[in-house]
Amino acid sequence: MVCIVVPAHNEASTIAGNLRLLLAGTASGEFDVVVVANACSDATAELARQAGVRVLETPAPGKAGALRLGDEACRTFPRIYLDADVEVTAESVRALVRAARRPGVLACAPVPIWDMAGATWIARRTHRVHDRLVAPTRGLAGVGVYLLTEEGHARVFPLPDGLLSDDGWVHASFPTGERAVVPEATSLIRPARTVRAHLKRRVRVRLGNRQLTELGRSVTETPLGPRDLGRLVSAGTVSPLDAGCYLSVLALDRVLTRLHKGRTVTWGTDASSR
Repeated sequence: MVCIVVPAHNEASTIAGNLRLLLAGTASGEFDVVVVANACSDATAELARQAGVRVLETPAPGKAGALRLGDEACRTFPRIYLDADVEVTAESVRALVRAARRPGVLACAPVPIWDMAGATWIARRTHRVHDRLVAPTRGLAGVGVYLLTEEGHARVFPLPDGLLSDDGWVHASFPTGERAVVPEATSLIRPARTVRAHLKRRVRVRLGNRQLTELGRSVTETPLGPRDLGRLVSAGTVSPLDAGCYLSVLALDRVLTRLHKGRTVTWGTDASSR
């Protein structure tokens, strides 16, 4: 059995279909799925129960708290932590479990696949460049799901109160040799469909990274720079127009992050990707 914790805040539009995909073809008792309906005002909890999984409800907002609550309800290892709006198949879960059996591996994650349907052309180009930039150093953050072994779990939990980036915290908890990206496993991610929604997400990511640095767990070992983008353009991996769109959005991203300095950022749902 593998335990799967799914924190969910107003995810009625996606939770039922994603749970059906996750459980399709599984044997009885193979997956123990715990959905934590976190401060929901919609039918998330009811739809999750109809899917046949365990459901916990809490009026307290915050993803870190929801993850802790779901984690406390788990009984076995390994444990997987899955964003409610991310699609993962049972076979991908099994691939993660197999990878976690390798000597020295304490945490692992799949390779993300980006569903760009409905995204504006600027948003598509921005996402394309970002994905190509991070691909060589991709780890446990930003893919919507990660697995922890029992030893890895002891290093990560309990999550700090008010943590903005749980996957960044997990990624920064392990050196390269103890974490693995599993090419046999994939997660389907629907990124922000508009530049405005993307910028809102990016402000949260930057503030989350700043918080991780303050907590002593910086997520970035080797910061990306203009040379990395230049190499992609020179190699023809991205076009000059792609790069121009990316740099324009990046500039707005940094300005907005400075403006948000000192403000409180809460966990919410990006309706543009639903």
